[in-house]
Amino acid sequence: MTQPIEAGPGQPGAWFSLSPPPREIQPLAGDVSPRRYFRVVLADGTTAILANYPEEIRATCVRFLRTTTILLEAGVRVPRVLAGDCGEGWMLVEDLGPRTLGEWGRGRPWSELAGWFEHARGLSERISRLPAEGLAELNPILGQELLARELAQTWDLFLEPQGLVSDPALAADLRAALDTLCETLGAEPPVPCHRDFMVRNLMPLADGGLVVLDHQDLRLGPPFYDLASLLNDTLFPPPDAEEALLAAAAPLPADRVRYHRAAAQRSLKAVGTYAKFASMGADRHLPLIAPTLARFVKHFSRIPEGELLAARLEASWSPALETPGHYGSATLASP
Repeated sequence: MTQPIEAGPGQPGAWFSLSPPPREIQPLAGDVSPRRYFRVVLADGTTAILANYPEEIRATCVRFLRTTTILLEAGVRVPRVLAGDCGEGWMLVEDLGPRTLGEWGRGRPWSELAGWFEHARGLSERISRLPAEGLAELNPILGQELLARELAQTWDLFLEPQGLVSDPALAADLRAALDTLCETLGAEPPVPCHRDFMVRNLMPLADGGLVVLDHQDLRLGPPFYDLASLLNDTLFPPPDAEEALLAAAAPLPADRVRYHRAAAQRSLKAVGTYAKFASMGADRHLPLIAPTLARFVKHFSRIPEGELLAARLEASWSPALETPGHYGSATLASP
């Protein structure tokens, strides 16, 4: 018979139970989602991570179990599920340590990061080769409609509040170009993708392996989307390193255009995500806005719909592209 843990300061509540009961439950910093995380010291002294899924997101718990099975069967390392009850809204998974690749790699020279990125690139290719059957039912396809909706959030929560689209002519041209970008990107034959395959969702192991986190949004999407996420979020490879990775993953000129299109959409989408988080009180990603916006302009300049417009954006947006950490949550729109 299981024994419930009584609710206390920072504890999850009586719905969570293990037998024998844990020694300690420590709250962990989370994101802006309703999920909450705790490090649990088990009776034998080992630790695990407890995820709490409130009622409104219980379906996410079920999807995580399903995508865990899918990825493990394909040889992709993910956190082991130790126990759980999605009906009650909790799951216990293995504790892989305190730092993701994004946290571990901050400030390190590229020579220490190159091997991890090459490993991650290989994982992204393995995910893209997953059987596609059932993924469309698991999560909506990352197609034209969803891609455009993501950019609309960036427009509303960042570009407009920062005055970056106050010029009517520039705004009209940018809207048209972004519509074309999403239409073209969404027309590509979709492949399985993690959906948020970036260094903050990769956990390095002492043996050189990488564990893929937060994979419950696995779905069909543009072929180079996961690669674009990896190379344009948090830890930015220097140009020669990015070129080396692309030479292996996107060797053909047409592939490069497709990669740059996915990277332009993903980078601009990420700016909107950071702005949304900040408006909800989680402002730790604000320093990433300027470099991520700059990467959007760079990639935008390398696709047909953006090559002429990118120079105008760079000139008009120069203060926003050069001021990491400039943005405060008070200057960002509420979602």
